[in-house]
Amino acid sequence: MTEQATLSATTPKPPKGLRYPWDVPPAEGEAIEVAPGVLWFRLPLPMKLDHVNVYALDEGDSWTVIDTGFASRRAKDIWQGLMAGPLGRKPISRVVVTHHHPDHIGLAGWLQTEHGAELVTTRTAWLTARMLTLDVQEVPVAESLSFYRKAGMAAELYDKRANERPFNFSDVVAPLPLGFTRIRQDDVIRMGGRDWDVHIGNGHAPEHATFWSRDDNLVIAGDQILPSISPNIGVYPTEPMADPIGEWLEACERFLPLAREDHLVLGGHKLPFTGLPTRLKQLIENHHSALRRLLAYIDTPKSASECFASLFKRNIGKAEYGLALVEAVAHLSHLYQAGEATRVLREADGAWVYQRKG
Repeated sequence: MTEQATLSATTPKPPKGLRYPWDVPPAEGEAIEVAPGVLWFRLPLPMKLDHVNVYALDEGDSWTVIDTGFASRRAKDIWQGLMAGPLGRKPISRVVVTHHHPDHIGLAGWLQTEHGAELVTTRTAWLTARMLTLDVQEVPVAESLSFYRKAGMAAELYDKRANERPFNFSDVVAPLPLGFTRIRQDDVIRMGGRDWDVHIGNGHAPEHATFWSRDDNLVIAGDQILPSISPNIGVYPTEPMADPIGEWLEACERFLPLAREDHLVLGGHKLPFTGLPTRLKQLIENHHSALRRLLAYIDTPKSASECFASLFKRNIGKAEYGLALVEAVAHLSHLYQAGEATRVLREADGAWVYQRKG
């Protein structure tokens, strides 16, 4: 038996399955050190998913921050407290943003302009965020209303949305000044005394950055990989024929050979965990299972809004309706674009209805 084989046979292997090294998250304004020089904070969100995780990596004389939370007075106050407290009054020299969603990029521009930080993210994330902050709408645009109608949005909700000011990115995202540093697939970035491989995901957000440490067992996953919830994967009016389900499954399959049982995954929500191979397999199977259920359910023509029971297996409330609708569209459109379903516009309400082929 070779020395290598002897070592692998005698060295205890980490247990399989998801494990959570911390039972509770850090309290507001406090930090938990999850690895040497790596701090975990939480910022509040005014929604059902009521928090976002952010991380700070010690650069010696400054900090690199991963993601930022919404732009709000409360969040800024929390950040000021973090800077004076757990961050030890050292400056934030760099903000790394995993993806363009407001809870992750919301205060990046503020940290740039007020604190002189460098912004690092993917090109798609920066372009999308900057475009959306500049696109202020006082009334819903025709393309959005058409999208909702074709998704089969309930009439009372459609009428409400048609007559109210829509959500604007700039409501919760600080202005982004010109200039950022781009990262891309297969880059290596130095953060917190470690070299990190950049691997790009898709599906939840286009060109979503994840970071895999070469020097220890850390993975910074953003929302691409979450432990106890599945990232929302939706189709939106901006690209109504997108296939985020296909893109997300491709990313999960590509990440699977990289994953180790001992990887400590630092996600954008919920708790850090180990057992990454198990979680990736779960996420892949969950969506394949959802697609199988959905395909069986559309034996007769159904719109996206009529598929909630099959897809989610629970009641969908008003607070979740919008996210549920775009995710139902994504799954149905994936089946349609894969050639497993047909779709036609229903005359009665102008909604796309999908039906299993054969």
